[in-house]
Amino acid sequence: MARWLFPLFVLPALVVAQTAPGRGPRPWWDSHISRDLNLTDAQTKQIQSTQQEFRPRMLELRAAVNKAESDLQTVFDEDPVDQHKASDAIDRLAAARSELTKAVSQMDLRFRMVLTAQQWQQLQQRQRPPRLDRPPGRRRTPASGSGPSSTSSLKQ
Repeated sequence: MARWLFPLFVLPALVVAQTAPGRGPRPWWDSHISRDLNLTDAQTKQIQSTQQEFRPRMLELRAAVNKAESDLQTVFDEDPVDQHKASDAIDRLAAARSELTKAVSQMDLRFRMVLTAQQWQQLQQRQRPPRLDRPPGRRRTPASGSGPSSTSSLKQ
């Protein structure tokens, strides 16, 4: 049961943290990353317009997620826990996070439509989190499917 709770609670929180003002890193369009992408003035205006268009909905959806999380915590804090109320609260939280994820993805799609393929690839490379299963600087080559592996260094 704990295995399905981790992605349910943690992954959407990471999505929200990436876009929430005042929480975590600034969004890419408000940081030096946007300058590094060499956006045209028209692209910058379209991105700002998209962000402004989605902002009220994002705030509304984040508030709904926060309320659903609070409601779930309240149910979990009861003694004894009412399983029916907890299940309902979990369903409401999952639905709220689903709506937020959908809205973030729709906004990302709009951003993607503004960016060139090269700009999009650069953005993805800049935002890609480091892989935890490999030490930094060690990458598998696509052609061979292998390369220096972390297990070979452990055998020495």
